[in-house]
Amino acid sequence: MEQRPGLAQRRWIAAHPAPPYDAGMRTTHRLLLGDARQLNGVETASVQLIVTSPPYPMVQMWDEVFRALSPASGEALDAGQGMACFEAQHQALDAVWAECARVLADGGFLCVNIGDATRSLNDQFCLYPNHARVLTAAMRLGLTPLPDILWRKPNNSPNKFMGSGTLPAGAYVTYEHEYILILRKGGKRLFSKEEQARRAASAYFWEERNQWFSDLWTDLLGADQRLVDPEARARSAAYPLELPYRLILMYSIEGDVVLDPFLGTGTTSLAALATGRSSVGVDREPSLMALARDRLLSARPWAASRAAARLTHHHDWLAQRVAAGKPPGHVAESLGVGVMTRQERALRLTTPTTIWAEGEQVVAPSTSRLCRQALAPRMRPRSADSRRRRSTGLAK
Repeated sequence: MEQRPGLAQRRWIAAHPAPPYDAGMRTTHRLLLGDARQLNGVETASVQLIVTSPPYPMVQMWDEVFRALSPASGEALDAGQGMACFEAQHQALDAVWAECARVLADGGFLCVNIGDATRSLNDQFCLYPNHARVLTAAMRLGLTPLPDILWRKPNNSPNKFMGSGTLPAGAYVTYEHEYILILRKGGKRLFSKEEQARRAASAYFWEERNQWFSDLWTDLLGADQRLVDPEARARSAAYPLELPYRLILMYSIEGDVVLDPFLGTGTTSLAALATGRSSVGVDREPSLMALARDRLLSARPWAASRAAARLTHHHDWLAQRVAAGKPPGHVAESLGVGVMTRQERALRLTTPTTIWAEGEQVVAPSTSRLCRQALAPRMRPRSADSRRRRSTGLAK
């Protein structure tokens, strides 16, 4: 049975009318069938953020893809020349990073999820440092590397240990992490007056900042990569939806355009839709593009539940702060909840109100008007003369 809000909550709801529908919050999501090395449908300097994960060089599931892109890589692989194959496969990706640099606006970010590879060729075991080679290519294009994130992905397989078992000088360290490389085009982004308002509304909670901007992510599980479409490949190689969701909130603002040149099943575009950003996705496989379109058109439940989860988590975290005698000092006005910093006061959570297909794109208007009962605050910042009293309180 749905719980009826208490008297204090009902008073707060009456005193804080729901914010008006955000008529201007309309995002569009283009799905382009094409080659990531030639982003012909994307204008120069038109994208504020790129979040992507390319095929990983020297990983066996991508051998045939790279063989088609670079015959030289196939020849080197057949000859057992690991490092020559590694370089040839990365040369096939270099054109992608050049296109990314072209379409990024000044101050925009490129976030690349990539893992290094381990492989034996001609009985020679070797680590192939994909993240270092991508960084080198991006730096040659003038992009600025920023502190990266290690995404730890534990493998519970009993056969994960490599080499000579329990005998020394023959075993290898288990590789259970990937990289999220962060690069920027040019200097810090400059915001117009209109963008400054959108930036303020795009703030994240203080405790989210503390978690997301850590250099080690251990709380993200890998996504189920199995595909049931008989026309698609067996695995999607998709990252979990939470990964682009965080990165989009961290490095863009509402209304920005997010690009994924290796869209796959549409995970990046789905995260962009859920956060009030527009998106462009490019992929070579028609079957995957159809799957991405279907995921976007059915995205409303997940987008709403993820926004609600953020708010619920903040309420729980806030209750712990108040119980510890550390109440917040500010209020996020659109949510009516206590927050830690002045920068969070304009923070709002948006969710799509409806989603439809319009020609080659998917359209999703969004609103910050969530359920008022859900938004009715459970905590408030306490004044100096009331902090001695134990109270959970409500925002006035």
